[in-house]
This record gives sequence, structure tokens and C-alpha cells, in this order.
Amino acid sequence: MKASQLRDLTQPELEAKATELRGELWSARVKKATGQLENNALLRKLRRDVARVQTVLRQKREAGR
Repeated sequence: MKASQLRDLTQPELEAKATELRGELWSARVKKATGQLENNALLRKLRRDVARVQTVLRQKREAGR
């Protein structure tokens, strides 16, 4: 997901998205540990998406001050 798309979301939506992505990341890590993950690049993509969401969320919180 691109940062420009994330900036259109509200703070509660961003928080929900971050929670969802963290859950997906955890699931992917479990699959990797058990040898069921076929796409190892998924871990990197999910980590970056979580960071992207957190960055936009932080920017919105600072702008609201």
C-alpha cells in the first residue's frame, strides 16, 4: 500500500490497518518457521507496510497537536 493511499485514511482506520498488518506478519513468521511460507519476500513487504502505516499515523498525530 502506498503512503498517499494511507494519508487518506483516518487515525482509527490507520490503527486498525496497523493491527491487521501485524497479525499478518505474525502469521507469516509462524509459516516461515514451520516451512510453509512459499514467498519469503512477503515478510519484508509486511514489515515495510507496518512501518509505512506507523509513519503516516505518527505524522497525523503530530499534525493534530
